[in-house]
Amino acid sequence: SHDFPARASLASLADDIPGIRWVPGGQFHLTLRFIAEVSVDDTDKIAGALARVRVQPFFLELTGTGGFPARGPASVLWAGVGRGHPLLHQLRQQVDDQLLTTGVPFELRAFAPHFTIGRCREAAPVAVAHWLKRHRDYAGPNWPVNQFHLMASDRPTPGDQ
Repeated sequence: SHDFPARASLASLADDIPGIRWVPGGQFHLTLRFIAEVSVDDTDKIAGALARVRVQPFFLELTGTGGFPARGPASVLWAGVGRGHPLLHQLRQQVDDQLLTTGVPFELRAFAPHFTIGRCREAAPVAVAHWLKRHRDYAGPNWPVNQFHLMASDRPTPGDQ
């Protein structure tokens, strides 16, 4: 797909650091809203509501990196999207507005748009700090946004690799 240069650029951030599980290039995504476990009926209801979302296509800037949590040792490494395009915030607002019509509960957390790059399971904090320093001025090609998807995520159980 035509976001390949952006995906390749994000994948290039995966340095050879023991203890970090890097996200495969095909799995990069930006979460608009996290919805906890739902029934099949609710999934159909949500899909129907989200089909009503309409935002014109736009480009996201890929810029900056960081770690979550912001204080203490990072457990997640991410690449940023600058301040986020105004249409990204409009898209997120429409998603929320449509989700509210379904009555299905969802997590009310602040929007911090980002692409997760890696998870620091057992990485040495000093190695993570070096990664953050090395890539703090990261800037990649723009990411074209012309669709969004309802995705299911399987959380790995402890011990899974």
